[in-house]
Amino acid sequence: MEVIDGAQLGRFIAALVFVLGLMFLLSQVMKRYNGHARALPGIRKKRLQIIEVLAIDSRRRAVLIRRDDREHLVLLGATTDTVIESNIESPQDKPHEHTVEA
Repeated sequence: MEVIDGAQLGRFIAALVFVLGLMFLLSQVMKRYNGHARALPGIRKKRLQIIEVLAIDSRRRAVLIRRDDREHLVLLGATTDTVIESNIESPQDKPHEHTVEA
């Protein structure tokens, strides 16, 4: 059985700390850039967004999806997906109508 002296133990601990530090650094870089296309130069803005998700029951969800300036309401189920309404104008793009009573 081989005995580990102090120098070998020190090198082992230093290498372990170095590898753990690299793993931590890589995780921070991945958190910063993963899923954030705007953070990377030269990549255009994403066109799809999930606006809202509503659980109907344990198997079905209503999902409001925005593409460009249009929204689509989709019902996602365990075995089927159904488009409920399509080409809905986005409320943020509509001009607000203000009524003033005199």
